[in-house]
Amino acid sequence: MKFSHLADCHLGSWRQPELQALNLKNFEEAIDKSIKERVDFVLITGDLFDSAYPGIEVLEETFLQLKKLKDSGISCFYIAGSHDYSASGKTFLSVLEKAGFCQNVFVPEERENNIILNPVIFKEVALYGYPGKKSGMEIEELKKVKLQDSPGFFKILALHTSLKKAIGNLPIDSVEEDNLPKADYYALGHLHIDYMDGKFVYAGPTFPSNFQELEELKQGSFYLVNTRPFHIKKMLLGDKKPEFIEIEIFNALTATDKIISELKKHNIQDKIVLLKLFGKLSQGKISNIDFKKIEDFAKEKQAYVLIKNISKLITEEPEFKIDVENMDKLEDEIIKKYCLDKQSKFNNLIMSLIHSLSIEKQEDETSTAFSARLYNELAKLIQTLKC
Repeated sequence: MKFSHLADCHLGSWRQPELQALNLKNFEEAIDKSIKERVDFVLITGDLFDSAYPGIEVLEETFLQLKKLKDSGISCFYIAGSHDYSASGKTFLSVLEKAGFCQNVFVPEERENNIILNPVIFKEVALYGYPGKKSGMEIEELKKVKLQDSPGFFKILALHTSLKKAIGNLPIDSVEEDNLPKADYYALGHLHIDYMDGKFVYAGPTFPSNFQELEELKQGSFYLVNTRPFHIKKMLLGDKKPEFIEIEIFNALTATDKIISELKKHNIQDKIVLLKLFGKLSQGKISNIDFKKIEDFAKEKQAYVLIKNISKLITEEPEFKIDVENMDKLEDEIIKKYCLDKQSKFNNLIMSLIHSLSIEKQEDETSTAFSARLYNELAKLIQTLKC
């Protein structure tokens, strides 16, 4: 038998419409390639959506693609991931299941302080699954997991979690491979990495979900798996290539021209431009960089989209010293120094504003009533400004 192993689609994750469109397009490509390869089924190991309640446009596209699978006679199975998981179970994954487009392979049963996973039998395969949960809560639970025996079947265990061998030196909770129940294939999701260790496979995201992943992974992927004889093949997704441009900036006042000059050196036509700025600014502020002008230039050069990363671009902060013996008066001293340095007719309202914003919600007060009370306090201050 042959199946497709997808994970971490995170449909709806990107704020930029161009990248959200690519995300959906890669998912469509994965479905189309699965149909072309005539797989027996598709297995999605968590985070199909970026949230438990995705937008209507994302849902429409997802329904369309899963309907294509169904119309082609290809079954679809899934587990929830940490993003599309809900403790209540009320997510759009269950809507997809009730519509007949896919089936959840998480079928648990508690028995003698253990979690027994019952199989979903599909032809020659026994599918087991355990969902990913918020904050890695599934890690401890997996120590109690056992599989209901299914002799003679090819056993697939679908998990959305972190494996110890896969995380390297990252300081996060993880599962030891040897502590997992025995299976013929471990279909993994959650870590957005290119990882294959024997029968332990992270499919990788179908489309990178942030700047760093675009820089490192460059494109999406999924896996084709043959059960007997056992064989796996990585399938790459997407035709838009990222162009990584890193520039050190010292002067924010001249940075715009410097960045545009650097962009001119690259062929950015139809590329995802990853602009990474770093450095310590000795002149000007980040707000002095005209990013709109830079983006307009990228559009003129027919870049598909430009996204920037300025997390390593810092501004030299002026030295700010306050001598105070009583730390309880630190706030008063900071405000006093600010008022001396920044002369304004509004400075006398600072303490009143802090007081208004620090009021607390009362025990039996509704959120609407609390919001109204806070608004009224601020309205009084605004009226003072008008006077």
